[in-house]
Amino acid sequence: MFEAAELGHTIDKKTYDRRAPEVRQALLGAQYEALREARFPIIVVIGGVDGAGKGETVNLLNAWMDPRYVATHAMGEMSQEERERPPFYREWRALPPKGRTGIFFGSWHSAPIVERVFRRASRAELDQALERIVRFERMLTDEGALLFKFWFHLSKAQQRHRLRALEQDKATRWRVTPTDWRHFELYDRFRRVSEHALMRTSTGNAPWTVVEGVDARYRDLTVAQALLDGLRARLVGEPSTPKKSAAPLHVPLDGRTLLGATTASAKVDEARYDAELEALQGRLNLATRHRRFQRGAVVVVFEGPDAAGKGGAIRRVTGALDARAYQVVPIAAPTEEERAQPYLWRFWRHVPRRGKLAIFDRSWYGRVLVERVEGLCSEPDWMRAYDEINEFERQLTEHRISVVKFWLHIDQREQLARFERRKNTPFMRHKLTEEDWRNRAKWARYEVAASDMIDRTGVASAPWTIVPANDKRHARLVVLRTLSERIEASLSRGRA
Repeated sequence: MFEAAELGHTIDKKTYDRRAPEVRQALLGAQYEALREARFPIIVVIGGVDGAGKGETVNLLNAWMDPRYVATHAMGEMSQEERERPPFYREWRALPPKGRTGIFFGSWHSAPIVERVFRRASRAELDQALERIVRFERMLTDEGALLFKFWFHLSKAQQRHRLRALEQDKATRWRVTPTDWRHFELYDRFRRVSEHALMRTSTGNAPWTVVEGVDARYRDLTVAQALLDGLRARLVGEPSTPKKSAAPLHVPLDGRTLLGATTASAKVDEARYDAELEALQGRLNLATRHRRFQRGAVVVVFEGPDAAGKGGAIRRVTGALDARAYQVVPIAAPTEEERAQPYLWRFWRHVPRRGKLAIFDRSWYGRVLVERVEGLCSEPDWMRAYDEINEFERQLTEHRISVVKFWLHIDQREQLARFERRKNTPFMRHKLTEEDWRNRAKWARYEVAASDMIDRTGVASAPWTIVPANDKRHARLVVLRTLSERIEASLSRGRA
């Protein structure tokens, strides 16, 4: 696929001097219009061979566009903090908000290619990494991002000439490193692997544009014009509606749901509770202090109806832990900053480091619960979220992060009793809102949505535990016991 980028494309100086100011002015105008509308983020990926003009192009874009609204990220070696998280952690944190531009210089494609070229990864591992990239990019574009991917190419002879020219000029000698020459020695292998990677990741929603990097004028105008054309097309229209990426929902003929068939009435007396609570908290504490716990991390998710006892269960968990080892993440309606990003962005920010726990009081499952029931997103959006959530959690578990998910289940009668207690108890009234009553009126719809959610996202590596929670004591013991068992099982496998 690189043959067309070895034809010797050029643009003469006269043509460039005539066209460049026009394109530059139009590109800046389109950038400002996108900024005013703030409907979508602009993501520019820059990749390609050494010496093909990637850095010069990044500098050009920052010069031609308003750099106040452009964030450039040079994706080099991962920091220690980044290595302790899944591979896309740093990309998620760096995503631009709607209306702004993010340039990724040395993108998420680079590491898999390099690993394969140096034979530190097998062909199967490369393909797995590329499939994760396709999924990541599909989610970005499904969420509305305008994604450009430019691959700058040079033939082997052109690259040798370019590196030598840079090296012989005192003003540019610093640009050529020993690593560049080592990569040049492996040019043929880099070409084969890169071609395979581009073929696998050039999709309808996120295609690659291969740019010949010999002539700077041709290179600059090609990239700038492509950005301008893409921006103009998006500004006058909307992205195509994402297709559902999940099988159709099945509606049982008898109307029974998973949660509707689950009893919530198990009980534990006070004496047994006090004895087991102390023992289970001690068990959890020992598990998180084990030396092998430092090799992994834990994400704990609490979901359930309003007043199901999530907060009380979380307090019994944190009561067993070193305060330095965990973070409780309460999830409410997204802020303006969060609404300007893909919905998983605010959760990726809280992925824990090695040896830590992140406890989510409500979570990313709001996409297929509240947003589905309340009509806050379209059906294609929440339907594809099943696949996106499973992929997110798969990336966590593959990176030695245990995902432990609890659905605290109460029945309608118990919820009403708890609402009444909150209303009649002065120091508890702040827990009861008008939204709680509105949600209660939609109990049946939430029950169907939650049943679908558990059915479609309860996988072996990240299963749901449905906790009968009419009795708070019973629910808290189940949570502590299950969490301890999951952590102990991960320790026996050498991970947390």
